[in-house]
Amino acid sequence: MKRVLVKSVYDAFDYVMAHYYPAGLEDLSEKKDSYAVISIQDTHTGGFGFAFQENKFCQGVLSLYFDDIEKEVDGAVLFTRRQAEQIIEFVNSHRQAETLLVHCYGGESRSRAVGAFAVKLLGGDNRRLLEGGNANRHVYDTLIGAWQKQM
Repeated sequence: MKRVLVKSVYDAFDYVMAHYYPAGLEDLSEKKDSYAVISIQDTHTGGFGFAFQENKFCQGVLSLYFDDIEKEVDGAVLFTRRQAEQIIEFVNSHRQAETLLVHCYGGESRSRAVGAFAVKLLGGDNRRLLEGGNANRHVYDTLIGAWQKQM
């Protein structure tokens, strides 16, 4: 992967749609990079009402449902070790994609934590993501713990 993008759900949709083109007019596609998507959806609404799908440009989609919390809260779903393992497996199996697109609702907490972890897993410097916003520490720490357990 050349890059990890962390986006809100709205910006992720715009990114994906920039790859769209009408039949027979592929040269009209604004973007042509291959990508994989980690779609982090809220549980209280049952998701955002749409799901990304694999296509010519999208090489894989991992949709996960958990809420933006850092400890148990009644009525909300905490990020789990199993979800961390799914992310590690997904990133490792989609390294050939040029871009990893990670989104949650706002693009600031859950997706920032997952994006920062993915950059680290891929051997990059993730300080910009960790220091430049409000990464969900529970998500990030759970990912690091699951990764270390695999090593």
